[in-house]
Amino acid sequence: MQKESFPFALVVSIHDVSPLTIDATRRILADLNQIGCSATSLLVIPNHNGRGRISADASFVEWLGGCVASGHEPVLHGYRHLREPQSRDGLMKKMVTQSYTAGEGEFFDLNESSAHELLLAGREEFRLCGLVPSGFIAPAWLLGRDAEWAVRASGFEYTTRISTVSDFQTGRIHSARSLVWSVRARWRRLCSLAWNHLLCISLHSAPLMRIGIHPPDWQHPAIRRQILNVTSAALAARRAMTYQHMLVRLRGHT
Repeated sequence: MQKESFPFALVVSIHDVSPLTIDATRRILADLNQIGCSATSLLVIPNHNGRGRISADASFVEWLGGCVASGHEPVLHGYRHLREPQSRDGLMKKMVTQSYTAGEGEFFDLNESSAHELLLAGREEFRLCGLVPSGFIAPAWLLGRDAEWAVRASGFEYTTRISTVSDFQTGRIHSARSLVWSVRARWRRLCSLAWNHLLCISLHSAPLMRIGIHPPDWQHPAIRRQILNVTSAALAARRAMTYQHMLVRLRGHT
């Protein structure tokens, strides 16, 4: 029997999902569903900014369970998400963890032991919600070497960075640049619109297209419109799937 060819894939991920962002996430999912994108990877923060564990919010747990039941994937996305500034930080670290990410590089330079503790705490929150994540994605995609060892040792199947998807089961690293928007200032929004337009063109023939959405994106009509237009155009030639689904299919194909 001839093997089915691997379809061109689209993975849409919604970052920073938590009780603090549930209203915006609902709107994003509703808009995506309206254009035919009914499978996404939901990057869930177990204790967003230290302001409450997801397992303690019954309505959030029920909503998230419903999303998973309808085909969305829960992904562990850090633990608190924030990285507190440290006195030993040099100029380069300050640029990466404060200017580039607004203090969100929680797993950027953790040692293996500290990362392992946060991973266990995050997994326990998921367990209390009745969920088992197969993937871990660090806040702002900033995953240090020691922290990555902890992710591997903790049994996660994969992680992603802004330009790659790492499959720990096969040892393969798949090149796939993610579209992502920065909306903290007007100049950032304008640059994002121009950059993602060009990036989308360059990725036209790539086997995998990734689109990363953050809740604040939906506060800006031009950003929201571009994301939906890009997603709709991609769906004309690609199959929407979660990271987990994509990797399972890819392993079977190879």
